[in-house]
Amino acid sequence: MESRGSACSLMAGCITIMGMLVSLHQVRKFYGKQDLFDRVDLQIREGEKIGLVGANGSGKSTLIRMILGEVSPDGGEIHRARSLRMGHLPQDVLSLRGGTVLDKVLEVASEMKAMEAEIRALEEALSSCGKEEEREEMAKRLAHLEERFRLLGGYELRPKAQKILMGLGFEERDFARPVETLSGGWAMRAAMARLLLVEPDLLLLDEPTNHLDLEALRWLEGYLTEVPSAVLVVSHDRTFLNKVVERIVEVEEGKLFSYRGGFDAYRQQKEKRLEQQWAAYRVQLEKIRQMERFIERNRARKDRARQVQSRIRALQKMERVEPPRSHRDLKFRFPPAPPSGRLVVHLERITFGYGEAPLYQEATLHLHRGDRVAILGPNGSGKSTLLRLLAGQLTPERGGRRLGHGVRVAYFAQHQMDLLHPEKTVLEELMDSSPQLHQGELRNLLGAFQFRGDAVFKKVRVLSGGERSRLLLCRILLEGGNLLLLDEPTNHLDIDSREVLEEALRKFDGTLCLVTHDRRLINRVANRILVMRPGGWELFPGTYEDYERIWRRRPQEETAEEEDLGRKAPKKDRIQRRLEAEWRNRFYRLRAPLEAEIARIEQDVEEVTARLDEIREQMAAPDLYASPERVLRIRMEHDRLKQQLEELTRRWEERSLELEELKERMERERPS
Repeated sequence: MESRGSACSLMAGCITIMGMLVSLHQVRKFYGKQDLFDRVDLQIREGEKIGLVGANGSGKSTLIRMILGEVSPDGGEIHRARSLRMGHLPQDVLSLRGGTVLDKVLEVASEMKAMEAEIRALEEALSSCGKEEEREEMAKRLAHLEERFRLLGGYELRPKAQKILMGLGFEERDFARPVETLSGGWAMRAAMARLLLVEPDLLLLDEPTNHLDLEALRWLEGYLTEVPSAVLVVSHDRTFLNKVVERIVEVEEGKLFSYRGGFDAYRQQKEKRLEQQWAAYRVQLEKIRQMERFIERNRARKDRARQVQSRIRALQKMERVEPPRSHRDLKFRFPPAPPSGRLVVHLERITFGYGEAPLYQEATLHLHRGDRVAILGPNGSGKSTLLRLLAGQLTPERGGRRLGHGVRVAYFAQHQMDLLHPEKTVLEELMDSSPQLHQGELRNLLGAFQFRGDAVFKKVRVLSGGERSRLLLCRILLEGGNLLLLDEPTNHLDIDSREVLEEALRKFDGTLCLVTHDRRLINRVANRILVMRPGGWELFPGTYEDYERIWRRRPQEETAEEEDLGRKAPKKDRIQRRLEAEWRNRFYRLRAPLEAEIARIEQDVEEVTARLDEIREQMAAPDLYASPERVLRIRMEHDRLKQQLEELTRRWEERSLELEELKERMERERPS
């Protein structure tokens, strides 16, 4: 898992530029007839934090393996600094074997472990040795080793390992736990701890956030921001990239494109680059057309033969500008949700658990039509179990579940792979489950979830686990439910596909409940946050940003203030809890209609703006003015849409102001 100085034997050369760790120059890599990388360049400097993004299958993991020296390029050169220490966390972490969690983490610092063992042996030998000369020699050796051990940070090694493990979610009692008993997610955390302990010169991380809950994710973000190592991280988590990296490198169509800043800055710069590329493409296309028209008109004229031949040669030598290839125009809309009663699902005083201590005890939850709930909590707190109870796949030990009138449940989880038919193709799987939709609509949805071109004709049995998960998600989304239960729906989705799903969920007109650690997705689609607590849960109104700003931080701040006063924070009594719950529910009832109206207005603005853009393109076309009636009709629609956009903008400003005033007023009325 760790690559150290031995990687230098695989160097094509050695870097002499100060501060440069790795340099790729004109690197090519191909599989069969496909160019995975076509003459790409990349430099990684000391301490630099880089995010590596791109569609699934674009070659991100292969690029990391070439940097490690595990895969050789088919052309170009890869240079690495002398004695470069690299730490690699692959996507599929192999289970650790032999020893406790803490022992396996400390195992990576082999030099210091050997030194520590020798120090202990010398200390024991000194206490029993009677010969003065031998004692002096051992004392000198011991002093030398202790000083070297101190300089290398050996005395801080064990506390540092424990701190890293606790930051990644382990508890002190887990340190002595055999590593064989860890689940895949916890094995990944232990492997991450091994890397972070030795602080290599370059950390290469492939989707490190996949198995982390939000608390561990926040800790990792802070650690990677402060660690002196350079970092190259593959991630589709947009919030994580914004917080950690200072440069984004995108793999696209066999090329590498570099952008300064985090994810949002990358998006802005990419849009600008695509606009420039489109402009250059159109200019060149018009130039080519002019030259071809000149050749065609003057081909038979002897007095223009030289000019014609000159243009023919220029066309042959011209390096053609390719039009941008982007999949972001792919969209998906849910079928209209069937109408349901106001109460969608009701869990009444349920008790459920897998061991002696129940996950939930006498817990109650009501979901109403239009609720959009994101479930948060540490791994193992019962988030997925709650979804299965809501879906009716589990029965509570005590208490009951009741569905409202007309409720149709659509439930997605990674473990439902047996719902797919191995001998069907990807397209057939969707056609059989949604016969009312045209093949073009189904292919559009499949394209949005990374099944493009001939990939729709692949048999289900040959799909990878990630591909099956994406196909299953497509199938669930088409079921036409009005209660949508999604368990980690963004796993195995690249950034473009996440944004397609996010936009579709934002416009979904049913009731939604999802488990995810994608904070941007939560913030865009949720209007209530359910946080798992010991024995149950607590429901908060508002978006993820509201939860972070108002709810999650407030108890921490109150505890800190009380600790500053030298007293322990008392437990809130039942009256105070009831007052807070009533205040939260009143806050939600007041703000939910405003937020829903603002969302509808924003959707209308988006549709009107898109239509205005289409009309402006039509008005720029010369052939429009051949028909005065059509010109009049287009101008009248243009004026009507402009007025409609102004009215929508006015309403949006009014409702947004109302919402801000409501938030301020409710904050003042919050029970103290």
